Amino acid sequence: MAQDSLRPLASETSILKTIESLTQRNINALVVGSTDEALRLLVTLVPSGSEVYCGTSETLDSIGFPEYIHNNPDYRSLDREFQSESEPQNRLELRRLSSTSEYYIGSVQAISETGEVVVASSSGSQIGAYAFGAKHVVLVAGTQKICPSLSDAISRVRGYSTDKHDEWLAEKGIGPTPIGKLLILEQESQIGRITVLLVKDDLGW
Repeated sequence: MAQDSLRPLASETSILKTIESLTQRNINALVVGSTDEALRLLVTLVPSGSEVYCGTSETLDSIGFPEYIHNNPDYRSLDREFQSESEPQNRLELRRLSSTSEYYIGSVQAISETGEVVVASSSGSQIGAYAFGAKHVVLVAGTQKICPSLSDAISRVRGYSTDKHDEWLAEKGIGPTPIGKLLILEQESQIGRITVLLVKDDLGW
């Protein structure tokens, strides 16, 4: 059952420790103080003219980045193409294309102070992009998702995050879905490919 709803935002000491640990694992780490700052920084991280896919994310929606990309003709928005496509097979191919997009912007369920990043998914549609396929990956997370250890991070994912996701589905009239794939980013071989953007705000699950 969910036990995370009262988790505070991470302390400055915790944030600095997490940034140091992520950097040691070849994952870029940035921190901003608000959603407005996050949006401005994301815009600078994704050059105009890029091919972009934004994963489904309450965090990204609260920042406004998917809307920014969707309404900006200077980008090739794979989201925009996916939403405008009605043929099921073509939609599936666009979803597959997203996993090798130039820029994949998404979120995660938990980050440990020791630098592991934990991602859970039902379909696994973002897993391939995060692990290898996308040329650049930017993962945005509120600092309430920082956990002391990897075991704490996994517990958060299997408890609080899963429960909140099922509540979100229920609001849409959809039944609960199990975790289909669980990814732990422990070390990135391509230096500079993955960036974690930490926001000092309570965002997402």
